[in-house]
Amino acid sequence: MRINCPFCGDRDLGEFHCHGSASPGRPDSRSADAIAQFADYVYLRDNIAGAHDEFWYHGFGCRAWLRVSRNTMTHEITGVRAAACEETGTPR
Repeated sequence: MRINCPFCGDRDLGEFHCHGSASPGRPDSRSADAIAQFADYVYLRDNIAGAHDEFWYHGFGCRAWLRVSRNTMTHEITGVRAAACEETGTPR
């Protein structure tokens, strides 16, 4: 599998590390049940079959965080972009 890094170009999968789904939103730390919400956020993840977004780290390249749109059944990558912080829109 190859990933087309927006900064480095087309690269081998071995240069990257997958860090899981980009779907779950970070819980509010000020809520009354914050500890339970964070436990679910960290440990309870769906194993999605099909298309979804994942966070990937280009550790052996530009060291950028990427948001990769990938089908988990076919491994087809349909998009790669720089990951951005949800609050500010700045790259991670």
